Amino acid sequence: MEAKSIATSLCRDRVLIFPSSPRSSFVSTSRLSRLPLKRASIGGAASCSGVNGLTRWNSIVSTRRLVPVRAIDSEPDSDFPHENQQGNPGLGKFKEYQEWDSWTAKFSGGANIPFLMLQLPQIILNSQNLLAGNNTALSAVPWLGMLTGLLGNLSLLSYFAKKREKEAAVVQTLGVVSTHIVLAQLTMAEAMPMQYFVATSAVVTIGLILNCLYYFGKLSKTVWQLWEDFITIGGLSVLPQIMWSTFVPLVPNSILPGTTAFGIAVAAIIMARTGKLSEKGVRFVGSLSGWTATLMFMWMPVSQMWTNFLNPDNIKGLSSITMLLSMMGNGLMIPRALFIRDLMWLTGSLWATLFYGYGNILCLYMVNCTSKSFFVAATIGLISWIGLALWRDAVAYGHNSPFRSLKELVFGP
Repeated sequence: MEAKSIATSLCRDRVLIFPSSPRSSFVSTSRLSRLPLKRASIGGAASCSGVNGLTRWNSIVSTRRLVPVRAIDSEPDSDFPHENQQGNPGLGKFKEYQEWDSWTAKFSGGANIPFLMLQLPQIILNSQNLLAGNNTALSAVPWLGMLTGLLGNLSLLSYFAKKREKEAAVVQTLGVVSTHIVLAQLTMAEAMPMQYFVATSAVVTIGLILNCLYYFGKLSKTVWQLWEDFITIGGLSVLPQIMWSTFVPLVPNSILPGTTAFGIAVAAIIMARTGKLSEKGVRFVGSLSGWTATLMFMWMPVSQMWTNFLNPDNIKGLSSITMLLSMMGNGLMIPRALFIRDLMWLTGSLWATLFYGYGNILCLYMVNCTSKSFFVAATIGLISWIGLALWRDAVAYGHNSPFRSLKELVFGP
């Protein structure tokens, strides 16, 4: 005899009845009491008064972690992600949801491969020049730009560590470590001042340790909050200065944008920590580090395109393979960012994919620096990948239209 109903309360009923399941699917509540409820209680799934039915957050049905939410939507006093505001997929769609959850996490982790291939040739070339005593060659690598990228990686590492996005955190950790290796090589070649490298090394070491401790629940909330304040102030100070410096000498060379932003950032942090801001304002300040890091990376294609505009011949120095790897690395993160409804992550990944990776491939094609077949293959691959991400996300959530996922991402369910 097959069951035809679903139990809706764990407090009064003695069994859970799964739809169209044999009697062996009946689960005693005495056994439920012994099931691990780690992190399920955050969303209220373990509460008797809060269980209204079987959703994907049920501790029995869900075999993966809770889907995290955007940092700006998180409770300011919560250290862990909790159930978001997305529409729950029905039980009939749960298999598709779970499978796409797993695949998007794998795609995000797979971004390590193209990103590592981007940095590894530079590390090898620097090592060869150092061994050959050709220190002058390393002066061509802009250490200030590398330092900015490292700060962005470190900020995003903290953002993803807080969201418990393991795969994305690993990608940012790889970015921090690989960039730090390049900076060490530049310092050995005397292309980067030693005092700046020592200070950078201290920040990197402390940042990696704190993020690791926080991810595994070994760090106090007070220390983590101090670290978040530090990267928020650093990010807000650096971003305007980078934007301003891009257009020098069309604009006067000045540190005013950076110092002004530094003052605003410090004031915002003090107001947030002394209770001078509303709850929404505190959440906004808490999200600034992630957004500033994202905007740093988003500014990279703008800076590159501006350089191409001023000096069209410089584009011939770009590698189409490098741009393809950049497009692939950022593109692999798009499905995961869309799946967990993270607007910041999706904005940064999509922007870098379209304007930095594909945008430079388009520029290379327009000046006949790459073949038509390469350009067409990159175009078809990019369109197909984005289309696949939208379609599979709609299937996982049981939507009729793939554009509903984008609507939920921007405006909520």
